[in-house]
Amino acid sequence: MRRALGLVGALGVALAPFRPDPALAAEHTAWDFSFDSIEGGPMPLARWRGRPLLVVNTASFCGFTGQYAGLQALHERYEARGLVVIGVPSNDFRQEREDNAAIKQFCEVEFGVEFPLATLSRVTGRDAHPFYRWAAAASGPPRWNFHKYLVDRAGRIAGAWGSRTTPDSPELIGAIEAALAAPAPSA
Repeated sequence: MRRALGLVGALGVALAPFRPDPALAAEHTAWDFSFDSIEGGPMPLARWRGRPLLVVNTASFCGFTGQYAGLQALHERYEARGLVVIGVPSNDFRQEREDNAAIKQFCEVEFGVEFPLATLSRVTGRDAHPFYRWAAAASGPPRWNFHKYLVDRAGRIAGAWGSRTTPDSPELIGAIEAALAAPAPSA
């Protein structure tokens, strides 16, 4: 019997096949969205208008959690050139703490994370954060933790990589270098 909803995900949940929605993706740029900062208060992405962003859904109890170290290394390597790494903790795959203070402490103590972190957010499904619904329309939703979206200087999705693509992978580094080398859009 054929599965009407597509493939079965890692948790045994039926996943609908991805269908890009270019019209929805074109309606906005990343600068239209805001997260809540894990420190408290709003974290509008427009704060970094004209700078490339690497937005990553994260989790503390995942086989890929060690990627926090690589994300911190990217932050240290490229921050002065304009890259902003943003971690978005999510429990969508049931591998994250339920408390923002505990998440923040874990990230700082275990990995020395200094890049911006959002509060615990949904990244998949109907209740996904608006940024993630927009990014999914352009290039597909996260299938697991540590899915990476690269946003270019114009606020558009420049690329997306799954969990198995590490922060130091040549493919991701090349895309970051290209995004940094691109001229800032005229106002």
